[in-house]
Amino acid sequence: MMIKSRILFMCVANSCRSQMAEALGRHYLGHEFDVYSAGSKPTQPNPHALKALNSCGYNTSMLFSKSFDQIPDDIDYVISLCQEQELTCPTFPTTVTRLAWPTTDPASASGQENEIQDFFTETLRSIEQRIIQFQQQLSDS
Repeated sequence: MMIKSRILFMCVANSCRSQMAEALGRHYLGHEFDVYSAGSKPTQPNPHALKALNSCGYNTSMLFSKSFDQIPDDIDYVISLCQEQELTCPTFPTTVTRLAWPTTDPASASGQENEIQDFFTETLRSIEQRIIQFQQQLSDS
């Protein structure tokens, strides 16, 4: 039985970016990683984020907002999706690989409903590209 590495995507509310990253991570990395998301001030999944994921064919059935204390302690990779100063992070062992992928919070979007949804979909595609690049880097090493 293969033991999978563990990856954590995090942002403040665990409602948009990290939720999208968790769903995308499970899709693209699930064969190699147990994938988690969490936030320093978790709320609930944003309906626009769920709609973007569903409309692009990603599974959202296992998504819910989580705090750091709901995540296993033995994480291998931690990826922050917000500006570091926005997030109050737990302390991770020095063996954890930390990455920062600052991504604009789509929850701050304003305008017509379709414009807001488009911004969420653009954010989803941006995170998707980062995950694909991450996956390629892992396979190249």
